[in-house]
Amino acid sequence: MNSKFKISQGSLLWYHIGAILTITAWGVSFVSTKVLLDHGLQPTEVYVYRTLLAYILILCVCHKRIFSNSLRDELLFVACGLCAGSLYFIAENTALEYTLVSNVSLIVTLSPLITTLLVGAIYKSEKPGKGVLAGSLVALIGVGFVIFNSSFVLDVKPLGDLLSLAAALSWAVYSLVLRKLNAFYSVMFISRKTFFYGMVTALPFLFMQSSHTPLTVFMDTDVWTNFVFLGVFCSMLAFIIWAWVNKGLGAIKANNYLYFQPIVTLVASALLLGEKVSLIGYTGCGLILVGVWVSDRWGGVKPKH
Repeated sequence: MNSKFKISQGSLLWYHIGAILTITAWGVSFVSTKVLLDHGLQPTEVYVYRTLLAYILILCVCHKRIFSNSLRDELLFVACGLCAGSLYFIAENTALEYTLVSNVSLIVTLSPLITTLLVGAIYKSEKPGKGVLAGSLVALIGVGFVIFNSSFVLDVKPLGDLLSLAAALSWAVYSLVLRKLNAFYSVMFISRKTFFYGMVTALPFLFMQSSHTPLTVFMDTDVWTNFVFLGVFCSMLAFIIWAWVNKGLGAIKANNYLYFQPIVTLVASALLLGEKVSLIGYTGCGLILVGVWVSDRWGGVKPKH
C-alpha cells in the first residue's frame, strides 16, 4: 500500500513537471510569434505553417490508425481542431489588431475560470471545490498585475475584447472535449487529429487573405529558427504533453497552470526584448504562484447533492 502511494505521488509530480514545461514553451511562443510577425508573416500564416510542421512530424510516429472509433468521436476531434487550433489562435491574433495586448492577455487567461464554471454546469454530479474557485480568483488578480505591470490604463475596444473572450471560451471548450477523448485515445492520436483539423479549418481564413508572404522569407535565420521552435516545441511536443497532463490532473487543475504563462512571457520579454519588470509585475507573479498552489492544495471536486 505504501509503495502504491509513492508511485501515485511520483506520477503526479511528472504531470506537474509536464504542465510547467508546456506553459514555459507557450509563454516564450509570444516572443517567437512577434519575431515572425515583424518579418511580415500574417497571423493565420504563422498558425498554419507551424501546425503543418507539427502534423508532419507527429504523422511520422503516429500513422497506423487514421480514423477514430465513431463518427461522433471524429466530430469531437473536429471540435478540438477548431477550439484549440484555428478559432483560438486566429481569434487571439486578430484581437491584437483591434485592442491592447494587455486586454487580450488578461481576457484569454479567463479560460481556467470558464473551464471551472463549465465543468460545474455540464457535469451535474460534480461541483468544483471552494479551493479551486478561490485559487483561480487569486491567480487571476495576479495575472492582472503581471499584464498591466506598471500601467493600469485599459483602453476598451469591444471587437478586440470580444475576440479575446471567444478565444478564452474556445480553449475552455477544448479542455472539456479533451476530457471525453482522453478516456479512449492515446495522447499522440489526439494531438495528431487536433493538428490536422486545426490546420484544415484554418485554410479558409488563409485563402481569404488579400496577400501572402513569399516563402523566401524562411531563408532568414530569425524566421526559420523561431518557426521550428513554434512548430516542434510549442505545437507538437507541447500539445502531446498537455493532453497527457489533462488526462492525469484533470481539466480544471491542468488549466490553472495557464496562469503561469504571463510569468514566462514577462521573463522572456525582459531577457530577449529588454523589457523592464516592475514591482507590480513581481507582485503579480507571487499572486499567481499562491493562487495555483491554493487551487491544487484545496481544489478537489465535490459531488452535488
